[in-house]
Amino acid sequence: MPRVPGVRGRLKDNPVPGQKRVLLAAPRGYCAGVDRAVIAVEKALEHYGAPVYVRKQIVHNIHVVTELEALGAIFVEEVDEVPEGANIVFSAHGVSPAVVNAAADRGLHTIDATCPLVTKVHREAVRFARDDFEILLIGHEGHEEVEGTAGEAPDHVTIVNSPDDVDNIVVQDPDKVVWLSQTTLSVDETMETVRRLRERFPNLQDPPSDDICYATQNRQVAIKKVAQDADLVIVVGSANSSNSVRLVEVALEYGAKAAYRVDYASEVKQEWLDGVETVGVTSGASVPEELVKELLDALSDAGYGSVAEVKTAEEDLMFSLPKELRKDLQGKTDERALGGRGRAQR
Repeated sequence: MPRVPGVRGRLKDNPVPGQKRVLLAAPRGYCAGVDRAVIAVEKALEHYGAPVYVRKQIVHNIHVVTELEALGAIFVEEVDEVPEGANIVFSAHGVSPAVVNAAADRGLHTIDATCPLVTKVHREAVRFARDDFEILLIGHEGHEEVEGTAGEAPDHVTIVNSPDDVDNIVVQDPDKVVWLSQTTLSVDETMETVRRLRERFPNLQDPPSDDICYATQNRQVAIKKVAQDADLVIVVGSANSSNSVRLVEVALEYGAKAAYRVDYASEVKQEWLDGVETVGVTSGASVPEELVKELLDALSDAGYGSVAEVKTAEEDLMFSLPKELRKDLQGKTDERALGGRGRAQR
């Protein structure tokens, strides 16, 4: 899919009863795990040259994937599509041991860009399975992260897609049950699922720490605050981005009169702005800030030039790159190795 630039002047400045403004949620956009994964692909291309293969989308954002393809990354669904002995990056969503073994069988040089917070959940699954617990994994069946986590202990995991699934769950020993979750879910829906699980299984154990990613939580908290005062919320993010889709749902649940998701500013429809005084803007955790900037430019053309940032948290978490990518081509430690690129908007 080709790059879709912003189109200035496409949106019209139609009158509204009050004063037009934008409430810009913060935190928004790239999280530490996404930053690490995208830089890992860029660094792999620098180190090894093109092509570098990537299993699945490195992160769920069409713009990021398109930009990396232009640099020489090739995205594949499975490792058997990769030539033997080639370089392959595992995406931020993680993979199961079966995928790791399949890559080894083909002699592939693997670079693991799994988000460390996802790796934490994998380790929890392994530990609870070793202790013979049944694991109720709250998440969306078919999502790469859920497949990877379930693959760590396939004989012990039952996937719970939503609160409505709870009544149909069957376990062997209700006294040895634990819940884990996909990191990018709605916090509210996850807690509702846990509440209903506990009604059925009073001895349900919690994970040692909250599995929902800090970035997912922070972005949902920020958009809850923005939504209370917004006639319209626009979320920048791709359709296959779970956390971006959830931001639309959360905005509607917390007071926004309307909410939409777009990949690019050019997708905003004029009729969305009819009668709208306050537009809330945010972006999913895999969205580069330049796409938000394009949206703000387009909204400015429509008279929404007043922008107030609504900040609910500071984020300073950084993750080291995979060890094989921490040095530059001259053997010196790369300045991005321990922190990625600057993220001033958060």
